Amino acid sequence: MITKDELTAQLSNTLARQKKAFRQRPTPISYQERIDALDRFQAALYEQRHDLAATINQDYGGRSTAETLLMEIFVIIDEIRHTKRHLRKWMAPNHVMPNWQFLPGRARYVYQPLGVIGVMGAWNYQLLLALSPMIGAISAGNHVMVRPSELAPLTAELMRKIIADCFPEEYVTVITGGLEVSQAFSTLPFDHLIFTGSTNVGKIVMRNAAEHLTPVTLELGGKSPALIGENYDLKSAAQAVLHGKLSNAGQTCVAPDYVLVHEKSRDEFVQHCVDAAATYYPSLVNNPDYTHIISARHYQRLEKITAEITSKSGKVVTVNPANEACTIENGVFPPTIVYDCADDCVALNEEIFGPILPIVTYRTLDEAIEYINDRPRPLALYYFNRNRALNKKVIDGTLSGGVTINGCLYHLVQNNLPFGGVGDSGMGAYHGHDGFQTFSKKKAIFYQSRFSLSKLLRPPYGPLFSFFVGTLMRNWPTKENLDSKK
Repeated sequence: MITKDELTAQLSNTLARQKKAFRQRPTPISYQERIDALDRFQAALYEQRHDLAATINQDYGGRSTAETLLMEIFVIIDEIRHTKRHLRKWMAPNHVMPNWQFLPGRARYVYQPLGVIGVMGAWNYQLLLALSPMIGAISAGNHVMVRPSELAPLTAELMRKIIADCFPEEYVTVITGGLEVSQAFSTLPFDHLIFTGSTNVGKIVMRNAAEHLTPVTLELGGKSPALIGENYDLKSAAQAVLHGKLSNAGQTCVAPDYVLVHEKSRDEFVQHCVDAAATYYPSLVNNPDYTHIISARHYQRLEKITAEITSKSGKVVTVNPANEACTIENGVFPPTIVYDCADDCVALNEEIFGPILPIVTYRTLDEAIEYINDRPRPLALYYFNRNRALNKKVIDGTLSGGVTINGCLYHLVQNNLPFGGVGDSGMGAYHGHDGFQTFSKKKAIFYQSRFSLSKLLRPPYGPLFSFFVGTLMRNWPTKENLDSKK
């Protein structure tokens, strides 16, 4: 069995080869080379799409193929298309106006690749959360080491084979293996490290990266609220929330984690939620559209959440239209609506990451906003209201990673919007141009003119300097006192 030191040495050797290959280039990877790399990967991903969906299905013991194709493979391909359309513009030098005092000098900035980017993905979207950052890193001209989650090992291995067929190892490579690989991976001195996962693990990753002063992007999670406006159509809101919640059986970092609804509307909203879940999934156990829970450990955690709510006199509504046996053995956890939960319940204090939806009531919009702000910053916030003034009030009055108005999840897949958290839900952002920028160094360049006033800034500092600095300070001709004792 390989030791921890041997594993670290192997990973360090791979990183060293990538860094050497990056440094040996006299110039950054060209526009055409980046386009060619994206073309190869896009073609391979499309060709292998059904194999990838089938493999993810195996890892889950039942994962909706439709969701894999739509929410992972299509989103990645669409991001590649977007990147290719705009990459030339992103890479172009940007000329800016220098301070007037330095005219006729010139100023501009350029984006340069950082070097080798480490990408640590997450099991719940094994493809999207590893390959989307990889696209951003490639578009910025970097080399990449990708570490998929060990909880979906079959998919990780297939990803490794696909990437190996597309790219040489010293350019892009996928690192597979168990938990010990993830632990060692986060200690490597990358030029930038992006991690997607839980807040607790994110803290460990950040500590490990700090040893080398490696900059990090953390995409974590948290309790993303769905706030239903007092006059919004409850049926429409319930359908949107339940679709967002039950996609991937709730195992989505931006899934609505709890709902805030006006107290007068709670019972009606609960019924609409039950109806929506039953409509989407009339059966559960043998339904190819309903995704299973990834592991027995995660299933048991969800069971404990509902058991605690019941033990503290909360209400639990299980949606199981065909009255099937949903067990830890088959991995099917039924859609579950809960309300009247005690304030100290896990369901109201920790990210659920499953098909359990707590309902919380409010009396005024200010009270709902205060409830959200009293908790750690969420990765996403969903507000349902057609009133522009109230929309602005909620957007301005809360802080979250992103917002979708009158829907769920959709801000995540907008190529022209950044995706990232804030506070406990993460730091930094990527997607589209934001990913290109995250994995680049925005280098400032100033061209000094032959004719310049800069000589007046040099000692000895006499009367001419006094007049010059005084004019700069006050923006009109005047002399500045240079004697600090006066």
